[in-house]
Amino acid sequence: MIRVLLADDQSLVRAGFRALLDAQADIEVAGEAADGVQAVRAVRELRPDVVLMDIRMPVLDGLAATRRITGDAALARVKVVMLTTFELDEYVFEAIRSGASGFLVKDTEPDELLRAVRAVVAGDALLSPGVTRRLIAEFAARSKEPAAADALGALTEREREVMALVGIGLSNEEIARRLVVSPLTAKTHVSRTMVKLGARDRAQLVVLAYESGLVRPGWLG
Repeated sequence: MIRVLLADDQSLVRAGFRALLDAQADIEVAGEAADGVQAVRAVRELRPDVVLMDIRMPVLDGLAATRRITGDAALARVKVVMLTTFELDEYVFEAIRSGASGFLVKDTEPDELLRAVRAVVAGDALLSPGVTRRLIAEFAARSKEPAAADALGALTEREREVMALVGIGLSNEEIARRLVVSPLTAKTHVSRTMVKLGARDRAQLVVLAYESGLVRPGWLG
């Protein structure tokens, strides 16, 4: 059972998400929060698998709340997905850098929302369907100049190759086809790369791929 916490200051939004999620056999809403402080407190108490976190909330915004959650080693298993009204929200990339596993626009189709929640738990999610790889590249271009590639020194050549493919948005299955290996082998390479670089999840691996200069904005493979 996937346990989800809803954090949004609009009660109607929470009610809509609750109705959709609770209707699923494999998903349940573990709790709700109307601001960032409540969200952090609820995460610590309830330990949900996924938090659907609105970016703009009173008392403590979603970005700051996400930092508190992802910065707590005891909450390492909790995945945060940011909710935003606009795909080009200026805070989206910063949210992923802060540890969010991805983001969804609030008008996402119900089926896409459900797929995203399940994918995040499986470790595969990054973006809302409808948000393109070019959007990630755009935010990466705005973030800062690439850091020195020395951070990638611990990686093998194959791991660098895999990381670059993750960086342009390919799934494990697509990476497997590109490299002519099994999906399990591709997944193993991705996992080892994340461990070596201390990446919390796939989303942060993408950020590191851009910030290290391994992938450049506009390169979509």
